[in-house]
Amino acid sequence: MLKNDLDLAMKAAMKSGDTIRRDILRVVLTNIKLAEVEKGAALDDAAVISLLQKEVKTHKESIEGAQKANRQDLVDQYTTEMHILEEYLPAQMNETELREIVKAAIAESGATSAADMGKVMKTVLPKVEGKASNSDVSRIVREMLV
Repeated sequence: MLKNDLDLAMKAAMKSGDTIRRDILRVVLTNIKLAEVEKGAALDDAAVISLLQKEVKTHKESIEGAQKANRQDLVDQYTTEMHILEEYLPAQMNETELREIVKAAIAESGATSAADMGKVMKTVLPKVEGKASNSDVSRIVREMLV
């Protein structure tokens, strides 16, 4: 399970003295435990991947904020942490692959306008779960339905 891999990686980082990796993995594992308490059950890999994606998205937003504030030290820190998180995500689809899946979903659902976006998203999201962010899927669906 992915959660076990993260736990083992954190312990290895502790032993090797890699404080950045240790700290970011500790944050992720804490977020997983909080989600498990909320849910009342252990998270499966899909839920852990979703949580990792949210953390990557948060880091991207933090990087943008640090760039606007001219804080290169924070940009470097958040970038390093984001790369560590991305190591535990499945390989991301490139835009061409994603567009092919969206194109097939539009044909399958018979969508013709932006009003049909929900139908297309419902078809696409299970196929790309963990391999593409929802925001990228949404953007491409919107572009292709206009």
